[in-house]
Amino acid sequence: MSFRLEAAVAARGFDLALTVGPAETVAIMGPNGAGKSTLLAVIAGLLHPDSGRAEMGGRVLFDLGSGRPTWTAPHHRGTALLAQEPLLFPHLSALENVAFGPRSRGESRRASRKTALHWLGAVDAGGLAGQRPAELSGGQAQRVAVARALAADPGLLLLDEPMAALDIHAAPLLRRLLKRVLAGRRAIIVTHDVLDALMLADRVIVLEDGRIIESGPTRDILQRPRSRFVAGLAGLNLIPGTLTEHGLRTAAGQDIAGQHDSILDAEAAAAGPGVEEWSGLDAGAAAPGQAGVAVFPPSAVSVFLTEAHGSPRNSFRVTITDLEPHGDQIRVRAGELSADVTPAASADLGLAPGMAVFFVIKAGAVSVYPA
Repeated sequence: MSFRLEAAVAARGFDLALTVGPAETVAIMGPNGAGKSTLLAVIAGLLHPDSGRAEMGGRVLFDLGSGRPTWTAPHHRGTALLAQEPLLFPHLSALENVAFGPRSRGESRRASRKTALHWLGAVDAGGLAGQRPAELSGGQAQRVAVARALAADPGLLLLDEPMAALDIHAAPLLRRLLKRVLAGRRAIIVTHDVLDALMLADRVIVLEDGRIIESGPTRDILQRPRSRFVAGLAGLNLIPGTLTEHGLRTAAGQDIAGQHDSILDAEAAAAGPGVEEWSGLDAGAAAPGQAGVAVFPPSAVSVFLTEAHGSPRNSFRVTITDLEPHGDQIRVRAGELSADVTPAASADLGLAPGMAVFFVIKAGAVSVYPA
């Protein structure tokens, strides 16, 4: 059975509802202050919401809207929270740390140690059983913390950026480990890393200002972002606006023409440069007045010193804010937009922060679709 939550915390502007399937891993993403930590705290019972209800496997964890409000204490919820830091008991060995949960549930000392050895082996930490936290590396300690969380046999595993405190060598190892142990298990993982979402999650939920703004299968969300935050994770440019009969109108009042059934609209094509015209594969299927976005990769952007003319394409003036290496390219940033050019092209154009240039994009490289 699924985990279901509806909760509101007025002081934090938090108000959302979500469901997690019995064998589903959901990644929670969003900018700082979006409500990710609040969500985990509410589920774990560390924060009392103003209203709402949560149930897991048919058992009510809290219900604050009924005539007789119910509230289950954190240690009786069947959830386990794995934080950025391992938070192991410093005076206990790795084996004793992992055995703590089963022992607290009433298992005998012998049975709890057997359970602990099983989970230490499952996370490739069997050889660390006799060591104390001070003797472990960051990656080793986090593996022990994963074993401790799993040994508690939680109905819902909560992971709060578990790779954030690890170095570049330990993080990939833990990510592969989590992919294995999360299979067939209900889990919620808060992360800023798109690789975590791709490798570990079946579905992504994006929060902003305490509310869900995007939700869907991980690859779908990254391939068709509907917010600047997700577009940034996916390495894409995104411009929001309102869908019109021919495409998109931006907040600045610019008309962005959309491609209908993959054919550039003739009226938009005839408008010529000077009007931002973008191609969108589904703009024609959306109702005018609906919120929409124009999305395109930095690699599709050319940089010119003067306005470009010619075949239907988008040309708009920007001011360079930063130049930075990006693989074998130079990423030219202009506020929230970016273009990738070769080092030779950057030198030839004499690009520098503060300089006004034109970003030019062929119509077929841009997608316009509902937000």
